[in-house]
Amino acid sequence: MTIASTLRLSLYGVTISALSIFSAIGCSNSSTETTVAADQSSTTADKPIKTIAITQIVEHPSLDDMRRGIIDELADNGYVEGKNLKVNFQSAQGNTATAGQIAKQFVGDNPDAIVAISTPSAQSIVSATTTIPIVYTAVSDPLGAKLITADGKPFQDNLTGLSSQLPLEPQLDLLQQLKPDLKTIGYVYSPGEANSVSLRDDLKAALPARGLKLLDIPANRPTDIGMATRSLQGRAEIIYTSFDNNVASAFEAMTQAANELRMPIVASDEFSVQRGATAALGVNDYDFGRVTGKMVYRILNGEAINTIKPQVMNDLTLYVSPKHAKAQGVSLPADMLKKAINVDTKSSTETAAK
Repeated sequence: MTIASTLRLSLYGVTISALSIFSAIGCSNSSTETTVAADQSSTTADKPIKTIAITQIVEHPSLDDMRRGIIDELADNGYVEGKNLKVNFQSAQGNTATAGQIAKQFVGDNPDAIVAISTPSAQSIVSATTTIPIVYTAVSDPLGAKLITADGKPFQDNLTGLSSQLPLEPQLDLLQQLKPDLKTIGYVYSPGEANSVSLRDDLKAALPARGLKLLDIPANRPTDIGMATRSLQGRAEIIYTSFDNNVASAFEAMTQAANELRMPIVASDEFSVQRGATAALGVNDYDFGRVTGKMVYRILNGEAINTIKPQVMNDLTLYVSPKHAKAQGVSLPADMLKKAINVDTKSSTETAAK
């Protein structure tokens, strides 16, 4: 599988739809806006007041954008926060004990649904209730996290969700394209996060076939990320990270260390590239939230959660930053630049051609 074959094309469909909408509006913008507002108000008034509780292990741009996508999707379907939707959001601030306390609080509040963003938060909520509907999201390995069984079914009848099980081979293609002489990949990870441990194991299994090695460095706290990254000096040629919440919450520390080492970082989300990575191949966080929001809406709308099957979202988008690549000692190949979204300019040659 090539990087090009995995690139996500839905962006262009959105652009075309937007242009069509504006074309249809023409000179009647104000009256149309009034009609749309009236329709939304009518839709909102028809729906009963619902309450959802949302928790995430830590606040960082990637998870925050997913949460925003969930709220926006519900609003577009008639459940508007502050009108007929009450939202109780709690962050565990990176502490798993706090995540457990939040889970107990949510169960006591008995909302219509609980949304758990990230693996640690999902595990805490699942341990706390078998009756309140739970939707997990931003979970890269739901099987390893014991949220689903080997045949893809939820471990509990009150559970469903959306996972981001990204195919590994395109990620490795990207790493080797950036560093053709690559021998060792540096991987800084949180040993307490099941998704990060699972990825480490997958990398160790996949790399020998490519003649590559993995240097995995555990970092238990966000404050350890910078030091762990610097320990890669002279021992690895590139850094790979994906869906690790400790790393994401201290990403600037990793970026500073990588810039000092002149070692490129490859991640799996757009925000990591905005914050300092050279490149990322992954799902769009906001879109991930929108898809999750559709599942939550079905529950609020009266559908039984045991009829909503867990889903996997793995449409990939390539993001790059020539500025960060230069700071980390690499040049981006021309064909990569052509097909990627350049976060420095928020565009791509391919997008412009459309």
